[in-house]
Amino acid sequence: MHITRNRPDTLRGPAENFTGTVWLDEIAAPDAPSRLRMFTVHFAPGARTAWHRHPHGQVLHVTEGEGLVQREGGPVEPIRAGDTVWIEPGESHWHGAGPRTFMTHLAVVEAAADGTTTEWGDLVDTHDCAAA
Repeated sequence: MHITRNRPDTLRGPAENFTGTVWLDEIAAPDAPSRLRMFTVHFAPGARTAWHRHPHGQVLHVTEGEGLVQREGGPVEPIRAGDTVWIEPGESHWHGAGPRTFMTHLAVVEAAADGTTTEWGDLVDTHDCAAA
């Protein structure tokens, strides 16, 4: 058993991967052989990820506020506190806060054998979000 009492500093989401103000807190990244990675992600109103995918999928659990999620080719879906979203391995998607409220979610992924967790794509077009 290992209890983590000192967490890494909160990091701002980099502009090449996020639109708007996003803050990331690493919750868990155990040593190998575990490949689990867990973060709390805080989105300001209107903030969102770029399009991206995960080699082993992703679980999002919304803890506060209201947000949006979309998989490539699908409709923009509302999500709110208490909702859990499973994103399939390799499925291109984005997620973030709705236009009026902050949104916080837990994000859980499993790293690939080379340690990567995310393949980033283009930023989401603002017009597409506004249409939602």
